[in-house]
Amino acid sequence: MDALQLVGLIAASAAIAGAARRTPVPAPLLLVTAGLIGAYVPGVPDYTLDPHIVLPLVLPPLLHTAALDSSYLDLRANARPVALLSVGYVLFATVAVGYLAYLLVPDLPLPAALVLGAVVAPPDAVAATAIARRLGLPHRITTILQGESLVNDATAITAYKVALAAVLGEGASWAGGIGEFALASIGGVAVGLILMVPIHWLRTHLKESLLQNTLSLLIPFVAYAAAEQVEASGVLAVVVVALYLGHRAWQVDFATRLQEAAVWKVVAFILESTVFALIGLQLPFVLEGLGDYGVAEALWYAVAVFVAVVAMRFVWVFPATFVPRLWGRVRAREGAVDWTAPLTVGWAGMRGVVSLAIAFSIPLTLDDGEAFPARNLVLFLTFTTVIGTLVVQGLTLPPLIRALKLPQRDAYAETLAEAQAQSEASRAAEQRLDELLADERNALPQPLADRLRTVLERRRNAVWERLGAVNEVTGESADDTYRRLSREMIQAEREVFVELRDQRRIDDEMMRTLLRRLDLEEAAAYREEV
Repeated sequence: MDALQLVGLIAASAAIAGAARRTPVPAPLLLVTAGLIGAYVPGVPDYTLDPHIVLPLVLPPLLHTAALDSSYLDLRANARPVALLSVGYVLFATVAVGYLAYLLVPDLPLPAALVLGAVVAPPDAVAATAIARRLGLPHRITTILQGESLVNDATAITAYKVALAAVLGEGASWAGGIGEFALASIGGVAVGLILMVPIHWLRTHLKESLLQNTLSLLIPFVAYAAAEQVEASGVLAVVVVALYLGHRAWQVDFATRLQEAAVWKVVAFILESTVFALIGLQLPFVLEGLGDYGVAEALWYAVAVFVAVVAMRFVWVFPATFVPRLWGRVRAREGAVDWTAPLTVGWAGMRGVVSLAIAFSIPLTLDDGEAFPARNLVLFLTFTTVIGTLVVQGLTLPPLIRALKLPQRDAYAETLAEAQAQSEASRAAEQRLDELLADERNALPQPLADRLRTVLERRRNAVWERLGAVNEVTGESADDTYRRLSREMIQAEREVFVELRDQRRIDDEMMRTLLRRLDLEEAAAYREEV
């Protein structure tokens, strides 16, 4: 793939993802569909998914951004359901789906069938997060799906390595598999714990935001590579580091946080868009490799495996939801739950690029030179399972959520909580300001001191104003009108600065300095608004 082809793929993926925001269709589904169509459009280059690029170079930043946006406290509060899904379910699906495939496909060895089970076991992090946020799922369900998607890749990759060793005849055993899983899990967490504190210290002590953001871009790759170097789970190392950094992001310089949020938002958008388009573009390579298997026969196997994958998730999710609640302590801590929550979690099991990347990493031959048993069929079944879950579950999940009438997030209650939090913070800030002004070293002219109090008062009232009456003409709250007028004023200033530059009354450097001040002010207003 040359540079122009790569740029074309990224540009087309970004354009489709942008268009998806104006449609009710989730972006992952639209991108996969576009990839399926584009794979057979004349002139479109061959884009082969390379696992040596996806796993070490694409997966770490995607997991990093997802973990940064997650809540460590929420994940800790939901550790039991997250662990049951990200570890228990993946191992269960590996064995259950693998054994069913072994019974279904003639001449498919059990170890090779378990390789297939491990490959299709983990739901996709990007798909789960994107759809959960778009649908506005209840907060606890969203947290559980996010937590599952952060960790399940590590479980699946380790299970795949154990099953692959059995196929290759490397003497894999249950004890050895359990030992390898423990080493990967404990080692990955340990590497993350070792790295997170010095990385955070470095982030808080670097003085230049450009250096801080350069470090931020390197962090997921460093964590992943360091863990893989000692044969531990790079996925877990990335997640542990990112959760810690996200939990303590408030300690980093404000300029770094502003730039970092914008940079990672762009990186995540590009990578997410591109990987889903790549999924669809793999269709020709998968079909060409079917070999001895007829299309009708392969499609029958594909339907059966897809049904098994979907069914086994429900077989696991419902008991994992209700059985632990038989114990009073769990029931008291987590509260009651009805059948709609596990149904939603069970149906939100879309597979994605990690499954395909693992499948493409299956070696062509065994150690003795013989062909890997049914490798091409495993690739085909992985591809159809990924496409099937994205299309079937991706299309039906939104109407399912609406039909179940799950409780939506209470915008009024959230705004009220925000207003109360802001009020408490403003009181603390006002008290601190009085303490500082009492020191003669901080003496200010009264107009400047009043300006500080006015800013504080404005911040305190802004959230309460969103709960107040609306303008009968525009339908805006007083706060909305204030922000709109503020933006209009800033735009008027911006136009004057440009005009002064054009008249050569100020130079470009001064204009950029003045515009940057306005940009920061407008950006602050926008962040408060959203």
